[in-house]
Amino acid sequence: MEIIINCIAFIMALLGVVMIYDARIITKKMFGFGDQNQAAWGLKILGFIIAIIGALIIYF
Repeated sequence: MEIIINCIAFIMALLGVVMIYDARIITKKMFGFGDQNQAAWGLKILGFIIAIIGALIIYF
């Protein structure tokens, strides 16, 4: 059971890091509104939070 939780946490951390680095590309593909800077900033913050949660689950 612990291995499954660690795998899910690793995937969460990986997803968060990908969201941080590809935020601009994701906003261009997913959203069609004018203020893409604000959306990219929001995705970076969300990715950071997801990555931190995944890393904390692995750590503890």
